Formats: sequence, structure tokens, C-alpha cells
Amino acid sequence: MSHNRGHVMLYDLPSYYADSSIVRNLTAREAEELDRYHEAVKDVLNQFFVETATWGLAQWERICGIPVNEGKPIDHRRSVIKSKMRGAGTVTLAVIKNVVDSFQNGEVDIQENFGGYEVVITFIGKRGVPPNLEDVKATLREIVPAHLHLKFQFTYLRWEELDAADLTWDELDALAMSWDEFEVWKPQP
Repeated sequence: MSHNRGHVMLYDLPSYYADSSIVRNLTAREAEELDRYHEAVKDVLNQFFVETATWGLAQWERICGIPVNEGKPIDHRRSVIKSKMRGAGTVTLAVIKNVVDSFQNGEVDIQENFGGYEVVITFIGKRGVPPNLEDVKATLREIVPAHLHLKFQFTYLRWEELDAADLTWDELDALAMSWDEFEVWKPQP
């Protein structure tokens, strides 16, 4: 971008400066500095939004009362922050769903078992256990009343889905999946 900016700067000067190597060099250096400044301003602005924050996530975590853990993946940290922000107010099934949906693998079905004093959370977006399940549990434990038990359920490959895929043993073997990959596999209809 500095190359363009340098030309624009030079173009804005009187035409007799165009032949001066000193002026061309000076405008090129100034353009580079303005580009660095522009990028720094954009980087700072990005920290004001959870979706684009990087080095500013620690401040977001402090604001939300979340322990800062720089070792966690950025997308997990963002999920925790967003869920904390969504979880304010009266806790309803919709609020619980909204909070869990903010996490990676977070699309869920929520059921309330009134007689058993529990909330059943079934992960349906992606199969298997989400990589940040402990963050989900900790966040929900903060907002869900203590007398309600949280029960988590996960989806995996069902036998009838495998039957419907109508694969031979050789075709199945050719997929070359580990057991962990196989149990979360979704056959194409």
C-alpha cells in the first residue's frame, strides 16, 4: 500500500518535485510510516470487538471476570467471553441455548426435566464431545441455578445411519478412518 500512497503523495506535490530523488525517497518513507500507523490503528480498533480481538482478549476476560489463560486457543477464549456476555439476566432455556450456541460445536437442543430438576443439553451441531466442554460446563454452572443438575449428551454415528449408507466392508475399510473419526462420521444421504 505504501507504494500507492507514496505516488499519491508525490502527485499532490507541485510537479517540479517529481524529478527529485530526495523528495521521492522522502514521500516513500513517509508513506511506509503512514501505512504502519494505519495498520496499528486497525489493530487497536480490532481489540474493541470480541470477534476480532487478539492481544486484547485478556482485557475482555478481566472485564467479564474470567481467569486469563493465554495458553488457550483464541477461538475458545472468544467463546467463553461471548457466552459470559450472553448469559447475563434471567436464566431461561433460551438463555442457556444462546450461551452454549456461542461455543465451538455449540449448536444444541435443550430440554428441561422438571421432575428430576435437571437441564439436558444435547450437542447436535457436530458429533462427539466439543473440545471446550469444560468451558461450557464452567460457564453454565455460573448462570444456571445451583439446584438444577446439568446433564450433557453427545451425538454419534447411529447403527441405522450406517445401514442406510449401504456400504460394503471393503468400501467402509477404504474410508480409512480411526475409531474416533468413525464414531462422529456423518454418512452422506
